[in-house]
Amino acid sequence: MSKTYVITGAASGIGRALVGHFAKENIVFAGVRRQECFSELESISSNVIPFLIDLCSEESVNSAVEFIRSKTDKVDTLINAAGCVVAGAIERIPISELKRQFDTNVFGHLRITQGLMELLEDGRIINISSMASYGIFPFISPYCASKRALDILFNSMLLESKRNIKVISIKPGVIATPLWNKSIEQNTKLINNCSGYEAEMSYMIKNADKNGKYGAPVESVVKVVSKADSAKTPKLTYTVGKDALAARIVSKLPQGFINMIIKSKVKKLSQGSRIEEDKKCL
Repeated sequence: MSKTYVITGAASGIGRALVGHFAKENIVFAGVRRQECFSELESISSNVIPFLIDLCSEESVNSAVEFIRSKTDKVDTLINAAGCVVAGAIERIPISELKRQFDTNVFGHLRITQGLMELLEDGRIINISSMASYGIFPFISPYCASKRALDILFNSMLLESKRNIKVISIKPGVIATPLWNKSIEQNTKLINNCSGYEAEMSYMIKNADKNGKYGAPVESVVKVVSKADSAKTPKLTYTVGKDALAARIVSKLPQGFINMIIKSKVKKLSQGSRIEEDKKCL
């Protein structure tokens, strides 16, 4: 039987792949920030209904909710797939950028979920979280914190709500999506403002480029989301990839021990980057 889905972050990456998967047999409301994305989404299937949504704007989210409610009285599954990464040394990141991180990855998702709660009765909320929610990855700590907050707040919703709604967190490892290159583009000013951390920023940029090219395919996430969506009794959390599973295991260790390992690795990476820079000067 056909179902109704609402998927944010539908312009590219995981969100775009999920739209293509679920629109084969279901109605999919696909949320994007730019109207020029509409034609491409509509070309996927006549089942796709694009809508505009900027998760950082309360007005935009409220308008999106009104649009969806005007088109349907039932949402079987809401998939919060939109997201961004704020990167840099935390001592140099403006609070306004931290707010943007949480508006996009947490508050915007909460706002659209609250607006659709009545339509989600007997349905599911699937959040695309991250293995980053398991711990602290240096220089993308705002992203880690936002994903952890997303998990905690939605789990609290599950515990508190008197509605019959299942809440599921999908935690992928490194996935090959445009998110990585976008994160570098969007954080150029922050990265350039990190004087004293040049070697670390250089490594982070190279690593982001590598992740975008050689990460696991988005299909691996689609497969797990589909499994969670169709399961009669889904798990609260699904990891995607060996790296995500490793992050989950490591997160059980004492924080002091984890810090010691990470700090040592960061030191080696920064020293290695400096050596490479010195070689170029010879």
